[in-house]
Amino acid sequence: MKRVKLAIIGFGTVGQGFAEILINKKDQIERKHNTEIIVVGIADPVKGSVYNKKGIDLRKALEAVTKGKKIDNVIEGEKEIDSIFLVSKSNADIIAEATPTNIENGEPGYTHIKTALFSGKHVITTNKGPIALFYPELRKIACNKKAYLKFEGTVLAGTPSIDFALNELAGCNINEIRGIVNGTTNYILTKMEEGKSYEEALKDAQAKGYAEAKPDADVEGFDALAKVLIMANVIMGIELKKEEVTRVGITGLTLEDIESAQKEGLRWKLIARIRKDNGKIIASVKPEKIGKEDPLYYLEGATNGIVFSTDHLGEVFVKGPGAGRIETGQALLHDLLFILRES
Repeated sequence: MKRVKLAIIGFGTVGQGFAEILINKKDQIERKHNTEIIVVGIADPVKGSVYNKKGIDLRKALEAVTKGKKIDNVIEGEKEIDSIFLVSKSNADIIAEATPTNIENGEPGYTHIKTALFSGKHVITTNKGPIALFYPELRKIACNKKAYLKFEGTVLAGTPSIDFALNELAGCNINEIRGIVNGTTNYILTKMEEGKSYEEALKDAQAKGYAEAKPDADVEGFDALAKVLIMANVIMGIELKKEEVTRVGITGLTLEDIESAQKEGLRWKLIARIRKDNGKIIASVKPEKIGKEDPLYYLEGATNGIVFSTDHLGEVFVKGPGAGRIETGQALLHDLLFILRES
């Protein structure tokens, strides 16, 4: 049986979800892929960092953080290490980068991914910032080092989107991509349709864990903007910059706007869109009123979806959860299994 060593950078919601999946799917991975996954390190500035080249007890690490303890207090191994050590000097074959997204400069994920690739390690990530801002550069490094860089979870979490477009729609010209790619804003708009004000709907989303205490990344459209950049650069082959994307959030929508649209048989949705128009690229994130003829009309709550407009197949629609602990962890598993099959 082949043994593949893995290090996890970032042990928050996504990192822990991925760890839980690795524990629950251990036997299945070994049986189907003839491979044992050995986690040799975890690095997190809050939860703690540890490295053991022979492997660490992942279940014990999860139990520790669940009880509010730091993993380096309960796991045997080297403790005086950081994320840069793991991505550059550890014996890990694959780095799972799951630190929070920074759409301003991509850090610290950008440095983690770049360093790992230069070290010849494969990278799987859910971090939107580095892919949105530096994909061409990171792709070139990965190619030169013959390493894989996979990031399926950066657009719709575990719901297929990037690989679906590149593989299942291979040969099609994709002329437009439009979608609901942020579950928080869709949840808020759904609640406003039920009669809640924006402020009430936001508090509801925060109480359920969909929205952060400081929700700007979602409600002002920055999260969706990052996903537009990724889809443009990766799927459509367009080197789009964030300054070229029109961005309007949902904070300007009132309950009166929602009710007026309902009377027209329409719904307000935050739509991410990239479109080719006579040789020009038009990209935007903004609220739009859409009707029942649009499959995005029917998406409620935190559900996300994308419509690909193609020459051969017309419109192809994909929907599913776009966030969540296990849902996003599934994307990392998807990318990990791809590397196991191909390497």
